[in-house]
Amino acid sequence: MPPDNYLSVGVPLIRTSEIKNPTISFNTTVFINDEINQDNDKTILFPYDLVFTKIGAYIGDVAILPTKYECYNFSQNVAGASLKNKLDGPFLLAFYLSSFGKLQILRSQMLSGQGKLELDDIRKYHIPFVTNEFKNELKIIIDLSFLKTEASELAYSSSFETLLFKLGLGNWQPNEEGKAVKSFSNSFAISGRLDAEYYQPKYDELLQIISNVNHKTLGSITTFKKSIEPGSDAYLTEGIPFIRVSDISKFGLSHPEIHLDRAEFDIDLLKPKKDTILLSKDGSVGIAYKVEQDLDVITSSALLHLTITDTEVLPDYLTLVLNSKLTQMQAERDAGGSIIQHWRPDEIKQVLIPILPMETQKELSKQIKQSFKLRQESTKLIDIAKQAVEIAIEQSE
Repeated sequence: MPPDNYLSVGVPLIRTSEIKNPTISFNTTVFINDEINQDNDKTILFPYDLVFTKIGAYIGDVAILPTKYECYNFSQNVAGASLKNKLDGPFLLAFYLSSFGKLQILRSQMLSGQGKLELDDIRKYHIPFVTNEFKNELKIIIDLSFLKTEASELAYSSSFETLLFKLGLGNWQPNEEGKAVKSFSNSFAISGRLDAEYYQPKYDELLQIISNVNHKTLGSITTFKKSIEPGSDAYLTEGIPFIRVSDISKFGLSHPEIHLDRAEFDIDLLKPKKDTILLSKDGSVGIAYKVEQDLDVITSSALLHLTITDTEVLPDYLTLVLNSKLTQMQAERDAGGSIIQHWRPDEIKQVLIPILPMETQKELSKQIKQSFKLRQESTKLIDIAKQAVEIAIEQSE
């Protein structure tokens, strides 16, 4: 479906970027209207159906569609499995995540030799027999996982709302009027930008709002470190994990499929440390994630490493602000004039960050930590379902 059909509300269109093995990430979701959905009725899916990534670095990733929406549709790079019995969904998810299911997916990829997962391959996978009672138990586990994920998202959304409320912006809506009259001295002479979108009134309004409260530039409260771009020739299936923008969300990092040679790239200075904030500057710009512990990974050059140097700013609070519309609009303004979005480090350093009192920052950090705790519990439940299937198969042999 062409991007012209994409909306901000409607029927979710599942693309490969949404399939974060084994869940659906809605951070970058686009939507289509009901008319287009019905025109593509052969690809309509429902909760508990499955989706697979057909091509690319994450080929073979699988996810179950949650009960968050009534129905879904999917793009051409995704394979959808519409299940006759939705009770099979949680069991099949756990099976495809297990070593037994993964082996079949890997084998079909190797046999095709085309780096593509075909529908015919998926249809031929051998599925072990389990009782309906066992399937029901798995459904209970997966449903609880859904609830934990929804609670996590609500907690994070609540922290966004609290942030805006504390800034006196609870009901603020950006001015979407598209015209602004600027003199040369107040436009190009300062910014060096000729694209009209850069000067939309909503951006001036946003900067004025932040300027009215205690604030600092991002460059004055953090240090920046850039990583490396080894090139696709260096990509391996084993070695030190290589994190790219597609592997990051505000909720965490997915397990990357791409690795690098440890002998060449195992460089401690390039590894993210605890409380480092990873910020995307290319592609999907403005995604921020705070590292919870020292990581044995290398990140791509599209991810900046931000280290806080200001004692008046907490890492969780700054990450929240970076993921909020206060910063996202600044990223949109700076990177919006490019065909391929690129947010320059010198622009990122000038991003305005509102600085709330420490007690408020601690309150917001507590909400964020609760959100992450719930998401971890959700992931743990899926791991339990996977392990239950593996045990059941091993005991039946």
